[in-house]
Amino acid sequence: MKVSTEKADNQKLVLTIEVPADELTNAVNAACKQLANRVNIPGFRKGHAPKHILTQRLGEGAILDEAFDILAPKAFDNALTEQKIEPVDRPKIEIVTLENGKDVVFKATVTPKPEVTLGDYKGIHAEMPAVEVTDDKVEEQIENMRKHHAKMTDAAADAAVEKDNFVTLDFLGKVDDKAFAGGEGKDYPLQIGSGQFIAGFEDQLIGMKIGEEKDVNVKFPEDYHETTLAGKDAVFHCKINSIKIQELPELTDEFVKNSTSYENIEDLKKNLHENMLKSAQSRAEGEFRSSVLKIASDNASVDVPDIMIDNRVNNMLNELSLSLENNGMNMEQYLKYSNSDIAALRETYRESAVEAVKTDLVLEKIAQTEDIKVENKEVDTEIAMMAARYGTTPKEVKKIVAQNGYIANLYDTISRKKAAQFIMDNIEK
Repeated sequence: MKVSTEKADNQKLVLTIEVPADELTNAVNAACKQLANRVNIPGFRKGHAPKHILTQRLGEGAILDEAFDILAPKAFDNALTEQKIEPVDRPKIEIVTLENGKDVVFKATVTPKPEVTLGDYKGIHAEMPAVEVTDDKVEEQIENMRKHHAKMTDAAADAAVEKDNFVTLDFLGKVDDKAFAGGEGKDYPLQIGSGQFIAGFEDQLIGMKIGEEKDVNVKFPEDYHETTLAGKDAVFHCKINSIKIQELPELTDEFVKNSTSYENIEDLKKNLHENMLKSAQSRAEGEFRSSVLKIASDNASVDVPDIMIDNRVNNMLNELSLSLENNGMNMEQYLKYSNSDIAALRETYRESAVEAVKTDLVLEKIAQTEDIKVENKEVDTEIAMMAARYGTTPKEVKKIVAQNGYIANLYDTISRKKAAQFIMDNIEK
């Protein structure tokens, strides 16, 4: 077998592969056996029709095509091994010569995994940021807890709307004295000061009383998701139907004991502080790790192929779609609400996709350079973690991973994790 390569446009490589004629002969014989088992030919039992009958019935071209499908994958894999090419996409195959008695010649166009030139990744200077949880933050959490257990009571008949009150109101919005879709509500619940409505709307309701009506003047933001309203002045005719006051429970040891797993206020504050500190430290460690890996990635140079970026964007969009479905929304609704389209969304994800792919490539190169190995027990541990995450058994996860051909991906993932840890272990502090 002969193999030659030439560079093509768009980061692609063209392999010209020549396979000896005798291998085609063997492939044609194998193709005849396969076809004889698939087609019904009168006068012959399945699998027993001879080659010349198959040729008469199906045509020489059909047999050669079947033979090529047998011969080409092995030849392509051997060519990749010989040339030490690891493609990141499916090959585009073009047959040059496919005739009985002649060498088979075909071209395979692929995008090879790019070469990575590492920069500094050992001895990166970085310091873990200090983490602090103030008393104010703890008090804020306690206030949220009190609000969660708050009671709603009707305000006095002559009470006026105040900040933080909960009201129900009727409203009808108009732009240029014309009502618009989505601009009307009946007995709509709203907490004053929540920022749920357009800026300035809720403030103008303060001081109104039950039954009182008033025109509220606002302006839609320039980047409002409904483009027909963006930047427009609007008038909402509003009527207050009810006013409710949020009564927070008094913070006492009894309240704490009855509504939490803690015995008293002191115990609550102590545990809140500890838990908040752990969460803050975990977030800080994650951000610190990401920043260090970004430095190592930025120090390296690599020309990331477009196909790898596109594939990563596709994965990100699939993850978004699943997340939306879990929250009762689909992609079409999301795009309509955000006043966007799929092309614009893909573009917003592109930068982070480039960074993610580059980081993976850099980590793979570091794993090769540092001769980082993955042991079978580490794969078993990763599978066990996946099983716990998805609420199933390691045996079932291993079965699914094997069926989908993801074993190699799993080894690569663990290898990148170990490379990332290698960087973290060699930080200059």
